Amino acid sequence: GNCRPRIRPSFTQQYQPAACKFHHTPCKDPLDKLFTVHGLWPSNFNGPDPENCKVKPTASQTIDTSLKPQLEIIWPNVFNRADHESFWQKQWDKHGTCGSPTIIDKNHYFQTVIRMYITEKQNVSYILSKANINPDGKGRTRKDIQIAIRNSTNDKEPKLKCQTKNGITELVEVSLCSNYLGKNFINCPNKTPGKTRYSCPTNDIHY
Repeated sequence: GNCRPRIRPSFTQQYQPAACKFHHTPCKDPLDKLFTVHGLWPSNFNGPDPENCKVKPTASQTIDTSLKPQLEIIWPNVFNRADHESFWQKQWDKHGTCGSPTIIDKNHYFQTVIRMYITEKQNVSYILSKANINPDGKGRTRKDIQIAIRNSTNDKEPKLKCQTKNGITELVEVSLCSNYLGKNFINCPNKTPGKTRYSCPTNDIHY
């Protein structure tokens, strides 16, 4: 039957300077000191997350041009700003298609992200700045970052991703999890308990 579990989207945002620093090729274009959207990813609590789901062709219409100016600001292709469209398309193909029945079609997927990031202020840069955590390159504790975010997510646990280069660990990505398109925050599932190469240490996380 058609009883897909309700998606629990993970709203993942990347900090542009850190994302570029750890990318295999350098970013050519000037960066903003901002967390911008990486993607809205349907997530399962157990097992792998769904990807590349089949949708009706009508659901994959071209992106409404009126959405593009906002998407270019909040969801840029930081690795190649001459080509945002292929990044958006890839995110839709891989993740957005698995949002049915909650996500109706491609434009609804992008409208949802605009609503979450802009209207509902689920914007990690804004959330951190409310707690006086600003992108000044200082080292911070994991606890301070988590508390700052939990203050804006109804005390629910975010998912943090860090990477280290030349002995300096940076905050690269933050995911906010909800049980219904940004309504009702939930604790992000911790599918990799224990340390992974993307774990954030207790202290000295730079942002």
